[in-house]
Amino acid sequence: MSVQSAVRRKTAPDIHARKGGDPIVMLTSYHAHTAALVDRHCDVILVGDSLGNVMHGFDTTVPVTLDMMILQGRAVMRGSAHALVVVDMPFGSYEAAKEQAFHSAVRIMKETQCGAVKLEGGVRMAETVAFLAERGIPVMGHVGLTPQSINTLGSFRAQGREEGSWEPIEKDAQAIAQAGAFSIVIEAVAEPLARKITQSIAVPTIGIGASAACDGQVLVLEDMLGLSPRTPKFVRRYGDLGPAIEAAVGAYARDVRSRAFPGPEHVYGMKEKG
Repeated sequence: MSVQSAVRRKTAPDIHARKGGDPIVMLTSYHAHTAALVDRHCDVILVGDSLGNVMHGFDTTVPVTLDMMILQGRAVMRGSAHALVVVDMPFGSYEAAKEQAFHSAVRIMKETQCGAVKLEGGVRMAETVAFLAERGIPVMGHVGLTPQSINTLGSFRAQGREEGSWEPIEKDAQAIAQAGAFSIVIEAVAEPLARKITQSIAVPTIGIGASAACDGQVLVLEDMLGLSPRTPKFVRRYGDLGPAIEAAVGAYARDVRSRAFPGPEHVYGMKEKG
């Protein structure tokens, strides 16, 4: 048996089966090299539309295109071997109609060979989730704070702080779960609400700023490594690579300017002719 055939990626059913079991580990990645680094530790790698913020410097995820998601999804698939790779469906690629969503999702899965797609929205997207799931496209849902709706929300504020505001978010999660999503991201909601949703639906919940009450957790890789200029308050930094990278670049620049940078004679063992 070849090494390639012995490697088995996790699938959407594998993640669905983790409900109430070992916590699901999920991180974002947008490059082949970072995908290779996180692959051995993660159950799921999300090619998030947050690439608009951390790669392209956009203030929101709204400008991200389907072609951008496919390009980075292909890179992550090349760099990983074990984790389930989920690719975000960007704003404008699925909201108009369930048929539009199907065609966008098919493009993503065919051109990246990923294992699932993710879309934002609750009750209003339930019909679309069912339409995709019935046609062989695994869907990860996303409720609570939905960044693609920032122009309607007005700000990236936490949701469900008061119990009186819980019902719409609960209904969103229940609708998506019943429609056939294999898991649901819950973003920036209060711990009691995250716990209630997690206990009330049959699919795993993956929290981002939604407490340890969820069945798993996801963070933006650049946020947890200290590479993002602005990070949400709920993010725990597990590294501080920004200053280290800047220091390395500074050392390189000093070497070049002082002509201390190695030349071809150092690299190739060349000697001056005398």
